[in-house]
Amino acid sequence: MDFSLKRQVAIVTGGSRGIGKALAIALAEAGADIAIASRKLPDLEAAAEEIKKTGAKCLPVPTHVARMDDINNLVSKVVSEYGKIDILVNNAATNPTVAAAIDVDERAWDAVMNLNLKGLFFLSQAVARVMKEKGGGKIINIASIAGFTPDVLPVYSISKAGVIMATKVMAQQWGPYNIRANAVAPGLTKTRFSEFLWSNPEVAEVAIGKNPIPRVAEPEDMAGAVIYLASDASRHVTGQTIIVDGGSTI
Repeated sequence: MDFSLKRQVAIVTGGSRGIGKALAIALAEAGADIAIASRKLPDLEAAAEEIKKTGAKCLPVPTHVARMDDINNLVSKVVSEYGKIDILVNNAATNPTVAAAIDVDERAWDAVMNLNLKGLFFLSQAVARVMKEKGGGKIINIASIAGFTPDVLPVYSISKAGVIMATKVMAQQWGPYNIRANAVAPGLTKTRFSEFLWSNPEVAEVAIGKNPIPRVAEPEDMAGAVIYLASDASRHVTGQTIIVDGGSTI
C-alpha cells in the first residue's frame, strides 16, 4: 500500500500546536509540503521551523477560520505558493464555555459553531473548488468522540456531531470530483485545548479507568489515521469517521 505523500500539498488548520502541529509534522515526514494556519503568527512561525526540519516546505498563514475573508486569503496564498491543494486537515476548533446546556448563552454557542462547523464547512468548500479544478483531493476533518456521545461540553459535542455529518455530505457531494472526505475522532488527548480535563486527576482517572488502552492519548497518536486517509492506501474510503480513543467508546 502506498502511504507516501510526496509532491502533495497539505493545509492544516490549528497547525501551530497540539494535534494540528503533530499532524503537520507527520504529513511532512510522509513527503508533503505544508501550509499551517492559526490566529497567531509567532506561534505559526515557531511551528513552521519544526516542520521544516523534516525537509518539507512550510508556509505559515495567520487565519481565523471563522472569518470568510481569512478563509479566502488562506486558500489564495497556498495556491499562489504551491499551485495546488491536495490535502486539507480541518483541525482548528474552540470551546469557550463549560456551561451546562441549560445555562449556555448565545454568544458562546455562536463562537463554537462559527469556528467548529461553519468555518470548517466553508474552508472545505473553498478548497474543494480548487481540488475540483486540479483533479481531486482529500479532506480530513478532526471530529471528536464527543460527536458520538454527549460530553461534559454540550455545545462542543453538538458541533462535533455536525462535523461528522458534514464529512458525509462532503463525501457524497464531492466524490464525483475525485474528492474524498473522511474524519478522525480523537478521545481525550494531551493538548493545551483539553488541559483542563486531563490535568484534573479525577477526570483523568475516570477517562483512563474506562479505556481498554489505559492512558490519555498523545497528539501523535492521531497521525497514523490521518496519513492513511490522506494517502492512496485509503483510495476507496470516503464518508467515514475513524475513532482514535483507546477504546473508551466501547
